[in-house]
Amino acid sequence: MSLEQNRALKVQRFHPMISRTAEEQAAAVFDLNLSADLKAGQSRAQVSADGSFINNNTISQSVGANQVLATGTTIAVNLDAEHTAKPESDTTRLGLSVTQALLRGRGTDVNLVAIRQARLDTALSGYELHGYTEALVAQVEVACWDYQLTAKRVEIVERSLKLAEEQMAEVRERIAVGRLAEIELAAAEAEAAVRREALINARSALSKARLQLQRLLNSPGENIFGRELKITDLPALQVADPDSVESHVTLAGRLRPDLNQARLQLERGELEVVKTSNGLLPKLDLFVGLGKTGYAASFGRSTDLSGDGYDVQAGLTLRFPWENRSARAAERRAVLSRDQAVESIANFSQLVEVDVRGARIEIDRLREQVAATAVTLRLQTEKLRAETEKFRVGKSTAFMVAQAQRDLLQAETDSVSAVVESLKAVVEFYRLEGSLLERRGISIDQPSVN
Repeated sequence: MSLEQNRALKVQRFHPMISRTAEEQAAAVFDLNLSADLKAGQSRAQVSADGSFINNNTISQSVGANQVLATGTTIAVNLDAEHTAKPESDTTRLGLSVTQALLRGRGTDVNLVAIRQARLDTALSGYELHGYTEALVAQVEVACWDYQLTAKRVEIVERSLKLAEEQMAEVRERIAVGRLAEIELAAAEAEAAVRREALINARSALSKARLQLQRLLNSPGENIFGRELKITDLPALQVADPDSVESHVTLAGRLRPDLNQARLQLERGELEVVKTSNGLLPKLDLFVGLGKTGYAASFGRSTDLSGDGYDVQAGLTLRFPWENRSARAAERRAVLSRDQAVESIANFSQLVEVDVRGARIEIDRLREQVAATAVTLRLQTEKLRAETEKFRVGKSTAFMVAQAQRDLLQAETDSVSAVVESLKAVVEFYRLEGSLLERRGISIDQPSVN
């Protein structure tokens, strides 16, 4: 329910889709471009000293197509036609030009960098969504256990209050029959008052925990914060993990979304080095142009290109900044950023290992704590029973009974807290390992970078 309804997650889901549009935009560089042009003009020019003028009307039409290829080749085809008022002066020309980059901009390695970087950005956003979803699932589970813990604490305090009130009533009865001094009532009343205060605080904490869980679940319908929650599916405590911590460290190195993001950033940096290194080269292009022209007294006849007229061009163009400082700085920055990314991954991998090992230690500690608090609870229960019996035979005081009740309350609270904290530690361990979604049967499509 939380993954379907959580508003923050709905916002995060847009990021991969937005990033994917950058892929299409980068690929658009290699789209076929069409062009068309239509012009009409009129001129009047003096052609002699006696004041003679010639009027000339022209109509020009042009259609063309050009495309840039990933190899660094540009191909253009143009069809131009011009009609004038002069006889035998209508022309039609069909031209083809090819330009090939020989140094800067040559080859698919450099020309596909933008597309490959856009795909990496999409994959990065996918891992970001994966990490956010994993954190959300962990938040929901932790909020669930916190709610369950506060609910158990309310039950414990209610039982403790009932016990304190029963003890207070018994003290009053014993005072009434003269078996206890009235001073003993103060301790019993004070303990009952403390329990009422604790119950107020416990119920307030329960309401806040329910509010937090309801916000994360964001269940459909009206008045979501006014509903009651009841947790019916409670997992048992996990037994000792048979896998070694090294296997979990290895798994974290493969699954952690933030570590995978760092690896993709390194790939992106490698592509940036390819692009900026190519920018150090001179711009040297080879161009070839072919044309065929037809002449006639009318536009329709000028389109006959079977005559002998043609034109051919070929050559080289060279452009190169003398110092080329901008390209050198960009290339140096790209190399340094790539080297920084390499060191960052090494550092990140070490931090991931520390996270996993530390979380495993915490799980082992809490598992032992659960067993220890269970023993303490059993002993404190026996202690209260013994203290109550001693009080009834006049060998203890109301204060000592109240102290035993307080110790039992603390033992019950500690026992429940240890169980809940152990469950939360397992959730955090799986999150730090990067396997929480997989273990919960949740899959997120990861964009391909190929």
